[in-house]
Amino acid sequence: MTKEQERDELHRTIWQIANDLRGSVTGWDFKSYVLGMLFYRFISENLSVYINKEEQRTGNKSFDYAKLSDNDAEFGRADTVKEKGFYILPSELFTNVCRKAKNDANLNETLFTVFKNIENSAKGTDSEDDLRGLFDDIDVNSNKLGGTVIKRNQTLVKIIEAIGGLKLGDYQDNTNDLFGDAYEYLMTMYASDAGKSGGEFFTPQEVSELLAEMTVVGKKQVNKVYDPCCGSGSLLLKFAKVLGKENVRQGFYGQETELTTYNLCRINMFLHDINYEKFNIAHGDTLTEPKHWDDEPFDAIVSNPPYSIRWEGDANPLLINDPRFSPAGVLAPKSKADLAFTMHMLSWLSTSGVAAIVEFPGVLYRSGAEQKIRKYLIDNNYIDTVIQLPPNLFFGTSIATCVIVLKKSKKDNATLFIDASAEFVRAGNKNKLSEANRNKILNAFVERKDIDHFARLVPNAEIAENDYNIAISSYVEQEDTTEAIDIEKLNAHIADIVIKQNKLRTAIDEIVADLEGTSI
Repeated sequence: MTKEQERDELHRTIWQIANDLRGSVTGWDFKSYVLGMLFYRFISENLSVYINKEEQRTGNKSFDYAKLSDNDAEFGRADTVKEKGFYILPSELFTNVCRKAKNDANLNETLFTVFKNIENSAKGTDSEDDLRGLFDDIDVNSNKLGGTVIKRNQTLVKIIEAIGGLKLGDYQDNTNDLFGDAYEYLMTMYASDAGKSGGEFFTPQEVSELLAEMTVVGKKQVNKVYDPCCGSGSLLLKFAKVLGKENVRQGFYGQETELTTYNLCRINMFLHDINYEKFNIAHGDTLTEPKHWDDEPFDAIVSNPPYSIRWEGDANPLLINDPRFSPAGVLAPKSKADLAFTMHMLSWLSTSGVAAIVEFPGVLYRSGAEQKIRKYLIDNNYIDTVIQLPPNLFFGTSIATCVIVLKKSKKDNATLFIDASAEFVRAGNKNKLSEANRNKILNAFVERKDIDHFARLVPNAEIAENDYNIAISSYVEQEDTTEAIDIEKLNAHIADIVIKQNKLRTAIDEIVADLEGTSI
């Protein structure tokens, strides 16, 4: 079976599981249980493979951690936590809990204890913050699972057996990143179901890939990558695919304000085999409580911030002196935080770095404070490229978003505009960037040359003359697809038709007259 066939089979199975589990719990609520159980299976297998390999390296070829007694397993706890960041006793491994689930009358309590023990295994260690609260959204005692303990346990049995039945292969032989792919597919599916609430923190994979590719053009490795509104981490993790996780030398950094989504992001890191010491995901409001002052600057920044949300702005007198915002001399409007996120990312971007940001289109042309911020960005030559994306790409919104690419070290004093509004294929009820679409955009971004009706490199002086309006339509002329018409030929053709109509009317009149004469 090829990798693609393997992935398609996995997606079909997940879709069937989701359909089978529909019922008293809605799809969006259910995702916490399905994704959480997938995470539980992953870290169980990840740990087992690690310990088995270590033992087998010493010559104990038949060693199987899952069959060890809990007492015998305790001897390796400290060293394993130091390396992996957590510990799971053999009796609490996913495979052993799953095997006994149907006959466990207290399955909800068993799972509650297991999850707490996994989290507590990291207490007092470097990984404590990375494990804290990861299972909080898997409420095994919730009435959403059923009105009684028996019904809740019946639902939990269905979930754990369904996740246990996923054919993810041997973890150690898993070159197809099936755990991570299963997570991404589930997130896509649930985000599609959830509408706006899903789109708020899940960026479609093909958009994520394009942004990551643009930020690492010409680079084989970067120091660290960052997303100030990281959601479930899909944007950050595209660097692992584009560069290879080992080529993000100092790791993956992000911040997320919504607690459940923050937990999902950390789970996603583990599921993509990014170990605890290679990521730093923080919880809180990036604009007013940024958590990575000691970690900036970053070589690559990607983000899809929430569109035009409210923030403190000039209601907080401290923000105008914040070194992230003060260079522009003005704060983004309280009702529209878009360019506050942009200024934050610019501030934390390294001198040789690149930031690619999905933006609400209004930031390109709105007046007032936003125009002043655009003036600062253009006059200081920080905007490298502005890209118009097609409509209906993102979950929960049909608007045509755009991308602003920032650089601090440009080779020219101009801004590239790319009109990619027609670069999409239809997939169900959404638009999607195909590989050919992405390549066309990426090639134009790299070449930085004029392309009729698609791309134009505009001197910043021209943008200044246009009052710092950076809407793509102001600079890239759309192709005129109307057919040229020869008026003289058209008039002659119409005259010919009129003559034929007159002859036809005369003939009809003669026929009618003959018929009337006959009837008399």
